[in-house]
Amino acid sequence: MKLTEYQEKAMETAIFPKEHSLVYPALGLVGEAGEVAEKVKKVIRDNKGEMDCKKREEIAKELGDVLWYLAALSTEIGYELEDIAKINLDKLASRHSRGVLKGSGDNR
Repeated sequence: MKLTEYQEKAMETAIFPKEHSLVYPALGLVGEAGEVAEKVKKVIRDNKGEMDCKKREEIAKELGDVLWYLAALSTEIGYELEDIAKINLDKLASRHSRGVLKGSGDNR
Protein backbone atom coordinates (compact mmCIF):
# COMPACT_ATOMS: atom_id res chain seq x y z
CA MET A 1 0.00 0.00 0.00
CA LYS A 2 1.26 3.46 -0.87
CA LEU A 3 1.40 6.06 1.89
CA THR A 4 -1.03 8.33 0.05
CA GLU A 5 -3.56 5.51 -0.23
CA TYR A 6 -3.17 4.77 3.47
CA GLN A 7 -3.64 8.43 4.33
CA GLU A 8 -6.82 8.70 2.28
CA LYS A 9 -8.30 5.54 3.80
CA ALA A 10 -7.25 6.52 7.32
CA MET A 11 -8.96 9.89 7.03
CA GLU A 12 -12.23 8.12 6.27
CA THR A 13 -12.15 7.09 9.95
CA ALA A 14 -11.16 10.51 11.32
CA ILE A 15 -13.63 11.46 14.02
CA PHE A 16 -12.44 14.39 16.08
CA PRO A 17 -13.57 17.95 16.75
CA LYS A 18 -12.75 20.05 13.69
CA GLU A 19 -12.23 23.12 15.88
CA HIS A 20 -9.24 21.23 17.29
CA SER A 21 -8.10 19.74 13.99
CA LEU A 22 -4.44 20.56 14.62
CA VAL A 23 -4.17 19.94 18.35
CA TYR A 24 -6.17 16.71 18.50
CA PRO A 25 -4.00 14.67 16.13
CA ALA A 26 -0.81 16.16 17.60
CA LEU A 27 -1.84 15.05 21.07
CA GLY A 28 -2.91 11.66 19.73
CA LEU A 29 0.46 11.24 18.03
CA VAL A 30 2.48 11.82 21.19
CA GLY A 31 0.06 9.69 23.22
CA GLU A 32 0.39 6.73 20.87
CA ALA A 33 4.18 7.17 20.66
CA GLY A 34 4.15 6.96 24.45
CA GLU A 35 2.24 3.69 24.23
CA VAL A 36 4.92 2.32 21.90
CA ALA A 37 7.56 3.34 24.44
CA GLU A 38 5.59 1.67 27.24
CA LYS A 39 5.40 -1.61 25.31
CA VAL A 40 9.14 -1.52 24.65
CA LYS A 41 9.84 -0.65 28.30
CA LYS A 42 7.82 -3.66 29.42
CA VAL A 43 9.79 -5.92 27.08
CA ILE A 44 12.92 -4.76 28.88
CA ARG A 45 11.35 -5.11 32.32
CA ASP A 46 9.33 -8.29 31.90
CA ASN A 47 11.14 -10.18 29.15
CA LYS A 48 14.74 -9.12 29.87
CA GLY A 49 14.76 -7.30 26.53
CA GLU A 50 13.79 -10.32 24.48
CA MET A 51 11.10 -9.72 21.91
CA ASP A 52 8.62 -12.50 21.23
CA CYS A 53 5.96 -12.70 18.50
CA LYS A 54 3.21 -11.44 20.81
CA LYS A 55 5.21 -8.38 21.90
CA ARG A 56 6.21 -7.57 18.31
CA GLU A 57 2.56 -7.69 17.27
CA GLU A 58 1.49 -5.47 20.17
CA ILE A 59 4.15 -2.90 19.26
CA ALA A 60 3.20 -3.12 15.57
CA LYS A 61 -0.42 -2.31 16.45
CA GLU A 62 0.66 0.72 18.47
CA LEU A 63 2.90 1.83 15.59
CA GLY A 64 -0.18 1.63 13.38
CA ASP A 65 -1.90 4.05 15.74
CA VAL A 66 1.14 6.35 15.52
CA LEU A 67 0.88 6.16 11.72
CA TRP A 68 -2.82 7.03 11.83
CA TYR A 69 -2.22 10.16 13.88
CA LEU A 70 0.76 11.08 11.70
CA ALA A 71 -1.52 10.80 8.67
CA ALA A 72 -4.16 12.93 10.37
CA LEU A 73 -1.72 15.64 11.40
CA SER A 74 -0.10 15.63 7.96
CA THR A 75 -3.53 16.03 6.38
CA GLU A 76 -4.37 18.93 8.68
CA ILE A 77 -1.20 20.82 7.70
CA GLY A 78 -1.80 20.11 4.01
CA TYR A 79 0.85 17.48 3.31
CA GLU A 80 0.68 13.95 2.01
CA LEU A 81 2.62 11.32 3.95
CA GLU A 82 4.73 10.67 0.85
CA ASP A 83 5.79 14.34 0.89
CA ILE A 84 6.65 14.11 4.59
CA ALA A 85 8.75 11.00 3.91
CA LYS A 86 10.58 12.70 1.02
CA ILE A 87 11.26 15.84 3.06
CA ASN A 88 12.72 13.69 5.82
CA LEU A 89 14.91 11.61 3.50
CA ASP A 90 16.17 14.77 1.77
CA LYS A 91 17.04 16.30 5.16
CA LEU A 92 18.89 13.15 6.23
CA ALA A 93 20.74 12.88 2.91
CA SER A 94 21.86 16.49 3.26
CA ARG A 95 23.11 15.89 6.80
CA HIS A 96 24.86 12.73 5.68
CA SER A 97 26.62 14.45 2.78
CA ARG A 98 27.76 17.25 5.10
CA GLY A 99 28.88 14.80 7.81
CA VAL A 100 26.44 16.10 10.43
CA LEU A 101 24.16 13.13 11.03
CA LYS A 102 25.45 13.07 14.60
CA GLY A 103 24.89 16.08 16.75
CA SER A 104 21.89 18.10 17.77
CA GLY A 105 19.76 20.90 16.44
CA ASP A 106 17.23 21.03 13.64
CA ASN A 107 19.37 23.09 11.29
CA ARG A 108 22.67 21.23 11.34
